[in-house]
Amino acid sequence: MKKYILILIIIALILVGGILFILNQGSQNNPIGTANNANAVREVIANNSDDPGSVEVIKNVGNPNGEKIAYVVGVHPLEHETHETLVKLLPQQDNLNYCYDIYIINVTENVGHYGDGASDNSQGRQNGQNLAYKYVYPEIKNGGYKLAVDIHSNVGAYTYKTFVFSPVNEGLGEKYGSEVASKCENIAYYSPESTTSGPFLTIPLNQNGIPAFYFEEYSFADQSTKDMHIKELIRAVDALEFK
Repeated sequence: MKKYILILIIIALILVGGILFILNQGSQNNPIGTANNANAVREVIANNSDDPGSVEVIKNVGNPNGEKIAYVVGVHPLEHETHETLVKLLPQQDNLNYCYDIYIINVTENVGHYGDGASDNSQGRQNGQNLAYKYVYPEIKNGGYKLAVDIHSNVGAYTYKTFVFSPVNEGLGEKYGSEVASKCENIAYYSPESTTSGPFLTIPLNQNGIPAFYFEEYSFADQSTKDMHIKELIRAVDALEFK
């Protein structure tokens, strides 16, 4: 009798272990899986063989009843570490005032990263810009958003390494960007002389009624610093008051 009981206990332990393993694997493969974002879903917007990549969106992060704000990552694949930081951290934040959609551009052709010899003039950069204009721009333009924030990083050639700015002056994009900087200890407002991606996303958005600005991080900052800056950005954006 004791032998059968022992066998049953062993079988039960194996079954429980298997269930826990499956649940753990599922949670690791789900980038949204946090208690704070039960309404969040991940969808594919575009995945066409003719394109140099695909586009996804994580919808309904934060307060599903709040005003809608869009974040965009992946326009320049060189800058992937900062993009990944935003995608990781935003769904982890609780008590957000607004509803956030994260547009993710996945460039698959001519992808390069800072540090492996790829330059700012690489074709992968242009591929990301084209995908942004073709798919992300119309989604945000027609999506009822109060603001769009395009996430980037740089190699430290600017006066500031971590900053926000709008490529269109004297508009709401500049106003909201300045307000975000004023709320942050480590994020400045600084306008570079030019931007290559502006005509593909942030400029047409600003010109068509959707305030938009950039966030720029230093590409070679350590991960803990990137985490700190992204959290600072998230909280400052979430504290904005919209007209």
